[in-house]
Amino acid sequence: MRPQESARIQLRPRPILALVAANLRRLSRDKVGLFFMVIMPFVNIVFVGMALGGGAVGAAKLPVGVVATGSDPVTAAVLKELRAHPDLAITTVATKQDLQSGVREGSLAAGLVIPAGSTRLELVMTQMNGSGMAARSAVDVAVGRVAAVLEATRAVEAAGATPAQAAARVREAQADSGRVAVIGSGTPGATPRGFAYTAPANLLLFTFINSMAVAAALAESRRLGMLQRAITAPVRRRSVLAGEALSRFVVAVAQSLLIMVVSSLVFGVSWGDPLGVAAVVGSFSLVATGAAILVGSLVRSPAQAPAIGPPLGIVLGMLGGCLWPRESAGDFLNSIGYLFPHAWGMDALLALTKPGTGIGTVLPEVAVLSGMAAALLGLSLFLFNRRTRTFT
Repeated sequence: MRPQESARIQLRPRPILALVAANLRRLSRDKVGLFFMVIMPFVNIVFVGMALGGGAVGAAKLPVGVVATGSDPVTAAVLKELRAHPDLAITTVATKQDLQSGVREGSLAAGLVIPAGSTRLELVMTQMNGSGMAARSAVDVAVGRVAAVLEATRAVEAAGATPAQAAARVREAQADSGRVAVIGSGTPGATPRGFAYTAPANLLLFTFINSMAVAAALAESRRLGMLQRAITAPVRRRSVLAGEALSRFVVAVAQSLLIMVVSSLVFGVSWGDPLGVAAVVGSFSLVATGAAILVGSLVRSPAQAPAIGPPLGIVLGMLGGCLWPRESAGDFLNSIGYLFPHAWGMDALLALTKPGTGIGTVLPEVAVLSGMAAALLGLSLFLFNRRTRTFT
């Protein structure tokens, strides 16, 4: 009897892997679903990435046009700061009309008009443009340095110093400030733009959207009787639950890996510390898995899941900065975004692209994503278990 029992144990099917294989085979036959998983993310990366300047972090400088009609000290100081900025390529433009045309056509990310003898400068840029927002931030930094020097000089002169003494004191203060280092919680390096921004954004966006779309397969399994047969078979209920959850987790991880590999090879995107990226992608994939099972357990027909899941994923992507840079949205929308996983995932992935960062930098984001994943998985598996009890 023992050899026969041993043989039965060895030949017994593995329900978890069987369910995963069945779900993946069904997904492979869905041509529309494969298009949105394999093709659509890279179409989005190309078009949005080029709109945001293209290239990876620091690959190209932002072109900024300047109309400067005077040669006064303020104009000279502003031009010096702009040309010294590592992210800007300064081009002299003859007229304000030419400057506006260049910005409107896209040959210039932004423009600056410096009137002779005036401290009121005019910034020219398009609205809702990622490269324009990045250029504006860099211009603000350069102009802010000049403004700080002017204010400091006025303060010293008001205290009774001559203009020459004031200039000397300000130069001394600038030299001393170069020896002061500020250490904060932010990460070093330039803000990613172009493909370096859109690749992480589309990883989160399409991993979540396609996971939600795959939620329809759960309702389809109920309609076809696959879940009923699995539950009533001589297998443990938790094996069925694990098989359904693992199926969606595999799809989410596969989507993420595809975007990372192709964006690295084709667009030259650097993702940063592999361990940190794995932690962020893994925790976000668990969030997407929990959301997919939750939607699949709640809907009553396969047609309802695509009508609910992807639109919800797009809205959350908007709030989390996956469709446009976070700086182009207001503080109110950014604050709301942190109620959902996409904002935390974007912060973590963008932080990891900067030099010198690792998993320790993104541990708070990973912890939040893991907590969201645990809550979603717990609720979704509870509802899934309740729905499937009617099959027994």
